[in-house]
Amino acid sequence: MVSLTSLLTYSRRLLPTLKTQNHAFYTKRSFFLPGAFKRVDGRFLGFGRQSSSTAATAAEKDSFLKWFLLLIPATTFGLGTWQVKRRQWKLKLIDDLTRLTTAEPIPLPLDPYEVNNLEYRRVKVRGRYDHSQELYIMPRSPVDPEREAREAGRLSSSAETGANVITPFHCTDLGITILVNRGFVPRQKIRPETRMKGQVEDEVELVGVVRLTENRKPFVPNNDVERNRWHYRDLEAMAQVTGAAPIFIDADFGSTIPGGPIGGQTRVTLRNEHMQYIITWRIAETCGGSWAPMYIDSEDRGTFTVDHGGKSLHGN
Repeated sequence: MVSLTSLLTYSRRLLPTLKTQNHAFYTKRSFFLPGAFKRVDGRFLGFGRQSSSTAATAAEKDSFLKWFLLLIPATTFGLGTWQVKRRQWKLKLIDDLTRLTTAEPIPLPLDPYEVNNLEYRRVKVRGRYDHSQELYIMPRSPVDPEREAREAGRLSSSAETGANVITPFHCTDLGITILVNRGFVPRQKIRPETRMKGQVEDEVELVGVVRLTENRKPFVPNNDVERNRWHYRDLEAMAQVTGAAPIFIDADFGSTIPGGPIGGQTRVTLRNEHMQYIITWRIAETCGGSWAPMYIDSEDRGTFTVDHGGKSLHGN
């Protein structure tokens, strides 16, 4: 997008230069007037034919530039229309995710394959935490959709950093142990002894959002299992370390235990900057659509023909 804008700017600067060069070329050629360099038979000397060949080459270049300028608005129109479709798709996806994460919770299925078809679906479970095997996904910042919308596009964020606490949870009603993202804790509260009030030992009922495993993204460090520093959600590796099933849920905010991690750390806000792209492509389309006819019209109105011994010589 930036390269196309630069290209449009360059083309706009190039047009006056080409016109100036064309005028200068044809002005020099117009010095060879019929009255000054004629043979007895009324024809120009031989160098007049070389000038005609050069004029033909210049005309071919002008024709290529005209087609190129006409291609710019057509291309930007297509890209703008594509972004409109992309925006509609993204809005529908956001709406679907929001609907899933706010629907009434259902009991967690026992079959892992069934769970894999329930990502972002709210489920409810009952059981006890095993705080002795906490895992930490870090660095993380608390989910705050309003703040994230304000700081969209910035290189830095004002949010505090910390970790998400992942704790094995034994489901007493299902007889299996799953992994629960209890929520966010600031950096100074990562160690369990700094938040003992929230380390509840009793049986609790919680509601959470089903999440699937993640693939490591570019530039994201590998998980450091030995130091218990996890940078992305690798369910197979986490299940091996804790002995839990590879089933993972994000506890919702309502399941937050006073003094413990803050629940509700499911990010459902997808990046949606398609309107900016639409505006950019439409501006490029308008500019390209304006420059092309202006240049072509000025070229057509500025041409002339000189009779050269039965041959025509075109110029400005």
